[in-house]
Amino acid sequence: MPFSVATWNINSVRLRLPLVLQFLADYQPDVLCLQETKCPDDLFPREAFHMAGYEHIEISGQKGYHGVATLSRRPLTEPARVGFCDIADCRHLSTVVATGSKRLRIHNFYVPAGGDEPDPEINPKFKHKLGFLDEMKAMNAVCGDGHASLLVGDLNIAPLETDVWSHKQLLKVVSHTPIETEGLEALRRQGGWSDLMRHHIPPSEKIYTWWSYRAADWAAADRGRRLDHIWGSPDLENDLTDITILREARGWDRPSDHVPVIARFNLD
Repeated sequence: MPFSVATWNINSVRLRLPLVLQFLADYQPDVLCLQETKCPDDLFPREAFHMAGYEHIEISGQKGYHGVATLSRRPLTEPARVGFCDIADCRHLSTVVATGSKRLRIHNFYVPAGGDEPDPEINPKFKHKLGFLDEMKAMNAVCGDGHASLLVGDLNIAPLETDVWSHKQLLKVVSHTPIETEGLEALRRQGGWSDLMRHHIPPSEKIYTWWSYRAADWAAADRGRRLDHIWGSPDLENDLTDITILREARGWDRPSDHVPVIARFNLD
């Protein structure tokens, strides 16, 4: 059975609602996980998504900052929201969707960006990020409930040298510092997760999902980073048929600085 899930840091779901609706019409993922929705739950544009065929919606939002939402054409069950670092940020949401004979638990994450200075002693935002990553180690790919698992979202770290435009120049820049990249890889391995994007696209190839707003011409400069990820439990590796990174979305009218990533599976 074909099944697809997309992840996208939308940087305000209400501001970019037309872009999301056009994306859903054109690509029709079964599930779309949004991050940085910047919208309290009572103002989330549910009706627009219902009319687009996404009748099943779980959200965890707050005014002006952060926020995650999971939209689905199939029923979503067992919603759960985990808090991290004793801070009341809306940065995690998990749901379960039935896909043929499998039940798939999908974790939707928005990891803290970490500010500009990669020193936890002088930058509380970076300290928060490192603490968040440490607590994420509790998220295991294989659980006792028998579900297959996905962990998707804006993890705000580009772990591999080929996940950034210049490994050497970004070693001291937040999102690619060794303490972040090594920490992310450690929690991925410890949790038993497979990096499905790199399972499908060889690590030797450069791939980006984010380009800064600061670039006068983002496409010409092409100084990107892979900040958005799709991880899965190992049993999903053989079911994965394609990964699409929608680079052209960065050039849409009033775009997010992130682009959608779509994973497609053939599930029994």
